[in-house]
Amino acid sequence: MALWMAGFFLFFTAFAWLGLFPAAREGALNGAGRVVERLASRLGHWITSGVHMVRRPVQWLSGMHEGAIEVIRRHRSLAMLTLVLLSVPPAVVVVTQRSVEGVPSTQLVSGWAPDAHVLGLLRGEQLAPPPELPPDVFTSADARRVAPGIATADRKWERLDPDFKQRLLTVFRVMRERHGYEMALVEGYRSPERQARLAARGAHVTLAGAGRSWHQYGLAADAAPLRSGALQWDMQDPWTRRGYQLYGEVAREAGLVWGGGWTRIKDYGHVELRRQGVRAAAGQAPG
Repeated sequence: MALWMAGFFLFFTAFAWLGLFPAAREGALNGAGRVVERLASRLGHWITSGVHMVRRPVQWLSGMHEGAIEVIRRHRSLAMLTLVLLSVPPAVVVVTQRSVEGVPSTQLVSGWAPDAHVLGLLRGEQLAPPPELPPDVFTSADARRVAPGIATADRKWERLDPDFKQRLLTVFRVMRERHGYEMALVEGYRSPERQARLAARGAHVTLAGAGRSWHQYGLAADAAPLRSGALQWDMQDPWTRRGYQLYGEVAREAGLVWGGGWTRIKDYGHVELRRQGVRAAAGQAPG
C-alpha cells in the first residue's frame, strides 16, 4: 500500500512539474525525442516502421497531455494545493512504518499504540513457551464449569501462528515481570469441529461458528491468571479482575485484540491477531 501511494505521488508530482514549468517540459520532450531518434537510427528500418505504427496513440496521448497541462496552468493554485494534500498520506505511512520498524506492517491492527518496552521485546529475542502445567490444573470442577471442554482443548504452542505466538509470549512475560501475574494458556488452536460444538452451546459460549473464529487459523488464544496452582476466573475477585484488565491492556500494546473489550460478549481471557486476507484465502467471508 505504501509503495502504491508513493508511486502515485511521484507520478502526480512529475506530471504537475511538467505542466507548471514549460522549460522543463520542453527539455524533457526534446530529450525523449532525441533518445527515440537515436534508437531508430541504430536499430534500423523496422524500428522506424514501429514508430509509425504507434504514432496515432502517441499523438492521442499527447493531446490529452496538452489538455491536462492547460487545465493545470489555468488553476495553478488549486493544482499546488492538491499536490500538497496528496503528499500527506504517503508521509503518514512512512512515519508510521518507521515507528514500528521490525514488526510486519501487514500484521498490525488498527488503533495499535505500541508500548516501547513491548515493542522492544517483539523486535528482540525469540521467546520460548513456558513448561506445560500439570493436567489437573485443567480438569478441576471449577475449570470444567467455566470453560467447557477445557480438558481436551489444544494447548500446543507450536500450532499457533509464529508471529501471534511471539506476541502472546511477550504479553505473558510483561504480565509476569511488570505486574506480577502468571498467565496460563487455556486454549490455542481450535478445530472447526470443536468450534461448531462450542457454538451449538449458545451465544454465552461463543458467537463464532466453524471457520469464523481466529482460533481455526492459529491466530487466537484463551488464557487465564494462575494463582496457587489454580486458574482464576471469578471477575468478582479484585485480584482476578485487575489481572484480566491488565492482560487486556498489555495485549493491545502488543497489537492484539482483547475479547474483554467487546460489546456483544465479554471474553476476558481471549486475544486474537486479525490478519487481513486469512479468512478469504481459506474460503471464509470476512467478519
